[in-house]
Amino acid sequence: MVRSSASLAFENPEWVVRTLLFVDVVESVRLMEENEASTVQRWRKLVKTVDEDILPRFEGRLVKSLGDGLLMEFPQSSLAVKAAFAVQNACAGINEGVPPDQYILVREGAHVGHLLADEHDVYGADVNLAARLTGLAGPGEIVVSADVRDQLVPVLDADVEDLGACYLKHVHEPVRAYRIGPPGPRPVIEPGAVSMPKLRPTVAVVPFAGLDDGPEHRVIGEVLADEVISALSRSSELNVISRLSTSVFRGRDSSVEEISSYLTANYVLSGSYRKAGSKLRMNLELASSSNLTIVWSDSFVCSATALISGKDGAVAGIVTAVSLAIMARELERAQSQSLPTVESYTLLMGAIALMHRLSVQDFDRSRQMLQVLTERMPRQAVPWAWMAKWHILRVQQGWTDDRSADTQLALDCGRRALSADPRCSLALVVMGFAHTNLLKQFDVAQEQYDLALRVNPNDAMAWLLKGTLLAFKDAGKSAVEHTEHALKLSPLDPHRYFYDSLAATAALSAGQFKRAIDLANRSLRANRTHTSTFRALAIAQWQLGLQQEARKTVTELMKLEPGLTVAKYRERHPSGGYETGRIWSSALQGAGVPN
Repeated sequence: MVRSSASLAFENPEWVVRTLLFVDVVESVRLMEENEASTVQRWRKLVKTVDEDILPRFEGRLVKSLGDGLLMEFPQSSLAVKAAFAVQNACAGINEGVPPDQYILVREGAHVGHLLADEHDVYGADVNLAARLTGLAGPGEIVVSADVRDQLVPVLDADVEDLGACYLKHVHEPVRAYRIGPPGPRPVIEPGAVSMPKLRPTVAVVPFAGLDDGPEHRVIGEVLADEVISALSRSSELNVISRLSTSVFRGRDSSVEEISSYLTANYVLSGSYRKAGSKLRMNLELASSSNLTIVWSDSFVCSATALISGKDGAVAGIVTAVSLAIMARELERAQSQSLPTVESYTLLMGAIALMHRLSVQDFDRSRQMLQVLTERMPRQAVPWAWMAKWHILRVQQGWTDDRSADTQLALDCGRRALSADPRCSLALVVMGFAHTNLLKQFDVAQEQYDLALRVNPNDAMAWLLKGTLLAFKDAGKSAVEHTEHALKLSPLDPHRYFYDSLAATAALSAGQFKRAIDLANRSLRANRTHTSTFRALAIAQWQLGLQQEARKTVTELMKLEPGLTVAKYRERHPSGGYETGRIWSSALQGAGVPN
């Protein structure tokens, strides 16, 4: 144990004011499981550096050394912060020559508190608060309390970013927190640095290599990469590196490890092609940077002329396959690992996928993942927005025992999302969804949808849900226009069944019963557990005089929602107070839903 001028050596514990610094290893369980010997060796090297070099320099004391963390105390906050920066620098040293997915990265939290201390330990509520602050930090980040921030000179001691009032696990009231970086002439912390990049996996598309000679063949590779990047960029679940950044790897025999390291990419899409007459034959593969394995590969044949003119469907096929492969890979990782060790973007993609499967077991697992995310990133809007949608879907599926409680939770989560980011289009859309389907406050819902579309005119879900709102209000023509536009904006959405289902509802309101049946059947081919799709299908069949088919559909519906009655449908459905609701209720009753 280090002894310094700040060390405590009490025979009896006493109350003191000290700055506590927690150091926590990110993904320690995974690192131990994958390479225990290397991880232990490097962690011991880091602890030794802290014990023999950092603590003496900054008058600190090592209170506890755990298998994956450290607790230190310092007489002044400025010294604790300098020590925190020194720990981050020491991490860089122990990771030299190690693959990026094996790096030991730490997050740190600091807080000034009144502590009961002896020579072996420190006690008190402020110890717990310091530990909880550490949970706000991402890999390689340091988060401090307002008490620490008040003792720093921003330009000289640290670069400081205000995170606002943050909710900490098991802490009743929100706590003001700050993220800090080393001081310098330019800010080293970018606003929102822990927002979307950590909630979306990053994909790098390397220009495809031509196997034929001639500059014109190289152009085809650039066009292919451009088209794939453009299509992938439309996904709200992926972060795609621009071609200006990936083109530097054209013609270089760079490894996946090198490319992902330079571009901080989680996935690398690469490939080769050969021109045979008017056709292009492509071989593509998607590699994961986490374990340097191929997660998807396939061959495609397309027309070179049609590709360049944008009329060939090969790019759409490539992008669909890549998107589904990434989602499947992240879902597998989310399900196979302990939730605290899973990266945030993996948790989010896994939660979204499981949420839309709409089986009770998967649905509950989805909530557990979102709960971990909201605790890990309490000031980020996106996890709270998806949690709000989870509660809405729970009500819609008829799985709630307390509709009022889930409604309130949906609203609370939505407000937390908008508090974190008032311009988050997803949060605005989900709040509109809640006001439409749970509260039937159509005027408020439309305001939310319109604001979301002002923030992001290409938000497919905003167009979709606004169209559904118009369908409930008997505005069938406008409803179809909005939902069809949503379908065009999201041709590759992994949860396309949801779009098809709501578009079927819009077609119903416009009297386009054949179109509604086609859309509902397409939705059910992708997901046969979405109860509102069965309702839309049964209504359309009944309205077309397909009574036997409608009764068969209602039989399947009642298996999924055995407590459904026409009275409950009228009470809870947003269209209940409109002519549309009267017609639809009558059709469901005729098809066999109990009164």
